[in-house]
Amino acid sequence: MLKHRGFPGRLPGTDFQFTIRRANLKDGATKLTRRERFKDRKQADRKADEGFMAALWQQFGEDPFERGNLDAGRLSWLFGREVVPAEDPFDPASYDALLKIDVARAEAAFPAVFAPDAPLIGGDDWDDEDE
Repeated sequence: MLKHRGFPGRLPGTDFQFTIRRANLKDGATKLTRRERFKDRKQADRKADEGFMAALWQQFGEDPFERGNLDAGRLSWLFGREVVPAEDPFDPASYDALLKIDVARAEAAFPAVFAPDAPLIGGDDWDDEDE
């Protein structure tokens, strides 16, 4: 399982998880499924989706990316809409599966993420913390 270095582990200041620590060797990767986002979802859940999309956009942009250690639950909220398969055939239960951002749909759903003055998730001074 590929670990995406530099990708935030969670939404800053919350317990909304973005990555997993290790692969599930017993049962394999959790299958990605499209989760329906209803209008009455909590504001915190909407912010988590937006934060995750911002992290994906900052890390990968328009390039295809490997699922790796990205959290299946968080990905499933975007899967089939803003995040789509980048390969055919696509295995939704593989850590090696390739995904990509559907930029047009993602920009329509999360305009603040794609704004020219969009803030970086977690800030841009992470590398300075150890110095």
